[in-house]
Amino acid sequence: MRAVVFTCDRSGHAIKPSSPAEQRKAQVTKSDLFEDQSNHRVSVLLPLPLTGAYDYSCPAELNLAPGDIVEVPLGRRTLHGVVWGNAQGEVDAKRLKTVLRRYPVAPLPATVRRLVEWVAAYTLAPPGAVLRMALSVPAAFEAPPAVILFAALPPSQPPPDIRLTPGRRRVLAVLQDGPPRPLRDLAFEAGVGVSVVKSLHSAGALTLIEEAPPSPFKTPDWTRPAATLSAQQADAAEQLVAAVKAQSFSVTLLDGVTGAGKTEVYFEAIAAAFAAGQQVLVLLPEIALTAQWLTRFEDRFGCQPAAWHSELKPPMRRRTWRAVAEGQAAIVVGARSALFLPFHNLGLIIVDEEHESAFKQGEGVHYHGRDMAVVRAQLGQHASILVSATPSLETFENVRNARYQLANLPARHGVAELPKVELIDLRQQPPPRGRWLAPPLADALRETLERGEQAMLFLNRRGYAPLTLCRSCGHRYECPSCSAWMVEHRLSGRLQCHHCGYTEPRPLSCAACGAEDSLVASGPGVERLAEALLADHPDVRFMIASSDTVAGPAAAAEFIRSVTSGEVDVVIGTQMVAKGHHFPLLTLVGVVDADLGLAGGDLRAAERTYQLLHQVAGRAGRGLKPGRVFLQTHQPESPVMQALAAGDRDQFLEIERRQRQAAAMPPFGRLAALVVSAADGAAADQLALMIARAAPQLEGVDVLGPAPAPLALLRGRHRRRLLVKARREINLQKVLSDWLSPLKIPNNARLAVDIDPYNFL
Repeated sequence: MRAVVFTCDRSGHAIKPSSPAEQRKAQVTKSDLFEDQSNHRVSVLLPLPLTGAYDYSCPAELNLAPGDIVEVPLGRRTLHGVVWGNAQGEVDAKRLKTVLRRYPVAPLPATVRRLVEWVAAYTLAPPGAVLRMALSVPAAFEAPPAVILFAALPPSQPPPDIRLTPGRRRVLAVLQDGPPRPLRDLAFEAGVGVSVVKSLHSAGALTLIEEAPPSPFKTPDWTRPAATLSAQQADAAEQLVAAVKAQSFSVTLLDGVTGAGKTEVYFEAIAAAFAAGQQVLVLLPEIALTAQWLTRFEDRFGCQPAAWHSELKPPMRRRTWRAVAEGQAAIVVGARSALFLPFHNLGLIIVDEEHESAFKQGEGVHYHGRDMAVVRAQLGQHASILVSATPSLETFENVRNARYQLANLPARHGVAELPKVELIDLRQQPPPRGRWLAPPLADALRETLERGEQAMLFLNRRGYAPLTLCRSCGHRYECPSCSAWMVEHRLSGRLQCHHCGYTEPRPLSCAACGAEDSLVASGPGVERLAEALLADHPDVRFMIASSDTVAGPAAAAEFIRSVTSGEVDVVIGTQMVAKGHHFPLLTLVGVVDADLGLAGGDLRAAERTYQLLHQVAGRAGRGLKPGRVFLQTHQPESPVMQALAAGDRDQFLEIERRQRQAAAMPPFGRLAALVVSAADGAAADQLALMIARAAPQLEGVDVLGPAPAPLALLRGRHRRRLLVKARREINLQKVLSDWLSPLKIPNNARLAVDIDPYNFL
């Protein structure tokens, strides 16, 4: 048996039953889906990094159809896979292995199968590697165990002649007055032990009923009263609702300033999808944003939605995947991986904070969640909504060229106004020695605390200090597996690499010269900023909000609760606090190092910095009191800082647009990154040179490199990069495929292809 390039049966994709039962019925009645029914052969795609599907024979009674999830043998093991289409017929029938069984679960929907093909073709990833994301919960393929209920005997059946103790009488009385109950519930209501209930059943006085387990999710009530919308909000909501009701493909950018009430507006589109009996998917870039969103959703629709993220426990992950497949989950809010859930009746996709780079998958299959959400909406022919206060330049260009529609919210909701942004030139007004806040920001912080209001200090740097060095010999602590400094985390007493996760205890003496008490921290992180805050304000109530201190939805919910309730005076945070959160009592935002994201050579560095700082500034003044924002910078003259101070986003975007267009950079050109890695530096160099020498000589295609990556050593592997730049009209995937497919990659090295790269490290 060998891997073959597969061709999907497009007629199979047209099948879209409205329920799992109808899906199974359709499989039985659509035996003509396969041309090869006489030989009972099918192709099965496995969730492995293979180039295509394998042929299998199958028993006639299985009557398999495209999308069926099956168990098949592969070598000495068994795997799950998906029936993908007709058998290729290139392998003799006698050599084919047999499909073992079909799992008792709804077939993988046609839209998901097409999405797998599309993502694989676009990212140049093996189809099986993409399929693995869609089949991420194998435990959900098995039918959940039935719920066993105890019930009273039917009236027509005479009761057995048994001794009725007071406990037994109470059990029978509970069942006489109510519905069947599970064992422990029945025993609890009757005030007896479970043995009493079991003895009644053994004596023939009770009967057992098996029922399917209830859905873990309630049905949202879309008829509940909505929030009162302003005229601008109502107009935008009407536009989004119309897009949903059209039941055809569309993309709408909901562009609104921070605090404009964008969530309440797109809730109306969600309600329209619910009214039409459709499922909804909402993508958020970070788990930390989920907690407050869930509360707002419950307030609007009366129940919690299904959540999907990496912190989900396996049992709930299994129930959620199955509930989505069976149409029992009306809505899912989650991370980018939720795109591959098996929705059978999806009618709307919303990508909140669409500009966020967190939507780009950095390892494995290099896909962008926002872009693939639009693709999935197109494949399913339904509406999609992109939401942001600082939309990406790519999205703006699509609006500019009328590929996307626009719904605009230019003002904050209610009486709240956008905060005033002030620049602090650190060249002219530096902080005092040993402190990190310049005098204007320090004074504003003191005044804010005296008024009993809340403040936020933003520094996008985790830990205590980004560098630890020896003042005796100058030794700097570096990760043994990465080209990166070890970050000191004083709260945990450790040094940590933020790239590979390596940690070690904070040393007492220098590892190079042995000097004691010679190690000093260089630069501030959020922990050191908190130390300085306490030195100036000993009684202040503060909270550090970073991925180290707010890990998971429960911690995020507690963080939001404590800030919203006024239990915290100052929030000290990283980018986790920069978007999505609504803190009505917060009136001051101070950005300690506004220049931090501008270095590094990333083509989107200016855009990302503007988006991040605009978002964090938007946390101020969202309630009744006005807000102020201070940006500490060494580059107040830069276009980013000037646009933030002037509140002129469109001016900044136009400057950025002209620069990208002049350089033919995305979205006006195409990029692909080729990253070579090996445990041995010489092997990485050799492979990178081989790839470069084989590069095509094509007009409109430039190959830059190879060169060491900025992180030349990552997780113990040496890395070399090539950057491929092409004109927008060129089929970059074909160029790369023709170039790279003939090359033999040594076993001791790897080659990763990243179409539309977002990470240039």
